[in-house]
Amino acid sequence: MSAPIGISVPTTGLSPAPPVERPAHRDPNVLRWLGAFTASTVGDGIYFMALSWAAARVGGPAQAGLVLAVGSVPRAALMLGGGVLADRWGPRRVVIGSDAARCVFILGMAAALLFTGPSLWLLIALALVFGAVDALFLPAVGALPPRITTPGQLTRLQGLRGLATRVANVVGAPIGGLLVALGGSPAAFAVAGALFAVSLALLLAVRMSPLPGDAAGGSDRAALRDLLDGLRQIRRHRVLGPLLLTAAVSELGFVGPANIGLTLLARQRGWGAGGMGWIIAAFGVGAGGVSLLLAVRGRIGRAGLVMCLALVGGSFGIAGLAFAPSVALAALAGLCVGLLTGLGGALCAALIQTLSEPAYLGRVTSVSFLFSMGVAPLSYPVTGAAIGAWGTGPVYVASAALCAAGALTGLSIRALRRAELPHAP
Repeated sequence: MSAPIGISVPTTGLSPAPPVERPAHRDPNVLRWLGAFTASTVGDGIYFMALSWAAARVGGPAQAGLVLAVGSVPRAALMLGGGVLADRWGPRRVVIGSDAARCVFILGMAAALLFTGPSLWLLIALALVFGAVDALFLPAVGALPPRITTPGQLTRLQGLRGLATRVANVVGAPIGGLLVALGGSPAAFAVAGALFAVSLALLLAVRMSPLPGDAAGGSDRAALRDLLDGLRQIRRHRVLGPLLLTAAVSELGFVGPANIGLTLLARQRGWGAGGMGWIIAAFGVGAGGVSLLLAVRGRIGRAGLVMCLALVGGSFGIAGLAFAPSVALAALAGLCVGLLTGLGGALCAALIQTLSEPAYLGRVTSVSFLFSMGVAPLSYPVTGAAIGAWGTGPVYVASAALCAAGALTGLSIRALRRAELPHAP
């Protein structure tokens, strides 16, 4: 019963109740970050479509492949350095600066193509610059989630991020294709640049809380010493080292069959581009569904154990793709792969951000991205050559075995099996 107006209520000496933690999907700050991430990811899809189209128009398939390949070189070479800069200067400063640079470069390319037309060397220069900026952007954006929400909401945030990624992957390339058809590569680059500008504006509006151990400014230590210090932290940590090893080995077994392998499988079975599209769509539905589940649920108990078991299950789905007798069954296998690998990937990202010390989060994130976006794609030509020599069945089984080996490595380590995420309300 409330006290009458004008009568003071004596205090009891008890501390006020702590503020109620707001779920990530209802937090305007997280939603601004999510909007920035989605706009950036859609812009990436449009950029890659416009770049490959312009390169193919200038030369041919070989030149298009060259332009796309050279962009991955600075991304892989500079990724670890990007993690060092994120920890030295703070991820907010790095992510905003790199996003602004991407916007300027892409809009400048749109203007250059409009007035001068595409040339192979101009496109190679753009791919190199964009890859170098990406090496700064990716570790910094990966270090942001613990600074924009509470530890108990990191799993929800990873679910939202996964859902946004699936949506962006679905709409980015088609929008890029439509823009190229209507206005050519300059129009597509212009829209991609505009989306990067939207992402930048939303990032500027996101409130970011400093974490314990955040640096106030740049360090006077050598960058190499910073990098080695971060690698030593990963090696000495009871969970982070095994977690990153599990993710890296599993990723090596997954990316080949899921990318170039799927194209060759569909061609070999006579399913065509339409059949391959159904399988990719089923994978996206599975990954998007589990992302939505994590966004709503907020936490999965025994996260380390569930992550490893999900990756083991996903490896069986990868092997099943090669032996599916019809597009329908292959799509069903793709749905299972999307569900299980999506769950494993989201839990892995949440564990990385929960277990990493704030002062090292940029470097830990850069190591994770180095394997997933730098080293793992190098398996594409190996997978293609192996399928040409031995066929899809043996290669898919070998890749699935490698993926399972990574998960079983994680299961063999007690600290990782018992790793937990913070509780969510």
